[in-house]
Amino acid sequence: MANAKKVIITCAVTGSIHTPTMTPHLPITPDEIAENAIGAWEAGASILHLHARDPKDGRPTPDPKVFMEFLPRIKQSTDAVVNITTGGGQGMSVQDRLAGPLQAKPEMCSLNMGSMNFGLFPMLDRYPSFKHQWEADHLEASRDAIFRNTFKDIEFILKELGEGCGTRFEFECYDVGHLYNLAHFVDRGLVKPPFFVQTIFGILGGIGADHKNLMHMREIADKLFGDSYQWSILAAGRHQMSLCTMGAIMGGNVRVGLEDSIYAGKGKLAENNAEQVAKIRRILEELSLEIATPAEARQMLDLKGGDQVNF
Repeated sequence: MANAKKVIITCAVTGSIHTPTMTPHLPITPDEIAENAIGAWEAGASILHLHARDPKDGRPTPDPKVFMEFLPRIKQSTDAVVNITTGGGQGMSVQDRLAGPLQAKPEMCSLNMGSMNFGLFPMLDRYPSFKHQWEADHLEASRDAIFRNTFKDIEFILKELGEGCGTRFEFECYDVGHLYNLAHFVDRGLVKPPFFVQTIFGILGGIGADHKNLMHMREIADKLFGDSYQWSILAAGRHQMSLCTMGAIMGGNVRVGLEDSIYAGKGKLAENNAEQVAKIRRILEELSLEIATPAEARQMLDLKGGDQVNF
């Protein structure tokens, strides 16, 4: 695909990977999530990717009531595209993971394109103790867990949320096979262009954060989807900025945020999501790349519009 004229910045505000012990800046309460999301939009993010957390101890929750404590506030304060997770968190069933999205009927949701090992347990070695027992349990459990996204699960999400709610998807591809899984659904007519393909690097269990892998994922996506897709890049931890920058130079869009990395630079914790958005925006603008507004992102991705959601 030719270089996109403008770059969409997605910000993944809190996720379900990092835990409260890892950084004091992780947004946990609905207020913190809303404030971080609004700040990220002010800094230049046109898509806000959102998970919910239990306000008491920060553990990931699929509870629609918690989502509804921050979604309306974000909608009232920004014109950003709200993108809700369907990946949820470790141990949640597909029904759990869809509870919030099916109630909210957002413009966009993430959709993981295959089952995989998703290893968080190496992070156990970095922290001598944890604020909450659930954090250590959560990390250890990933040693023997499969992040389940079967063909049946994906079909269910495409039907219930895609057809049923007019929601479009950020197709999360953690490895080359995931691109082929997406192509399978395209061939069956269950997914229509333009596709928003988020290639993900550096998760233990997925493809590594290597520049040759970035080029390979781009090449295969081009082969499979031609000019029918918008490409986006995210990379875990210290690889976040370098791979996003490389991808943007190659015509891609970018995703940053505290879900993907808790740092703003080497050894420096990001104080909020806006700090990472402002940093990638500075880099892109120094490279003479223009940043897409939410309205432009909606047009590029053929979204239904912020007035068509249920929050």
